[in-house]
Amino acid sequence: MKLAGSCHCKAITFTVQSSHPYPFNICYCSICRKTQGGGGFVVNLGADACTLVIQGQDNVSVYRAKLDDGDDAVSPAERRFCRLCSSSLWVWDQRWPDLLHPFASAIDTPLPVPPERTHLMLSSAASWAMPIVKSGDLYFDEYPEESIAQWHDRLGLTSS
Repeated sequence: MKLAGSCHCKAITFTVQSSHPYPFNICYCSICRKTQGGGGFVVNLGADACTLVIQGQDNVSVYRAKLDDGDDAVSPAERRFCRLCSSSLWVWDQRWPDLLHPFASAIDTPLPVPPERTHLMLSSAASWAMPIVKSGDLYFDEYPEESIAQWHDRLGLTSS
């Protein structure tokens, strides 16, 4: 499925191809919560990094989060956002160079509704963030073992 996305001010638009377009996971980690705002969580998608096409590249900035491991270490994951309006766009990580994680909030293409959701990093959820876990949803204090691709495959939702 071809996904089209943009920042709020439209200084950046992008397209990317996704075989895993269902917004299945809701992440409550402090990094997602603080960089995304909103409901105290972020929803990621999976996409093929080599298909990313960007208009307005000069307005794309990168943030690498400081890790809470006691050192001054930063995450290898690169969060891309608009330098003009601060809209979060996608995450890319050199450890998985073929994979791109667009934020569902940046996607303008209508997305399919998932039959279930995976709530992850609940141990990091803000006290005011009230997860809405529905019947059939999965939930984890940390990360699930099932990847985005595995989740789509298990439910027969992988698209071309």
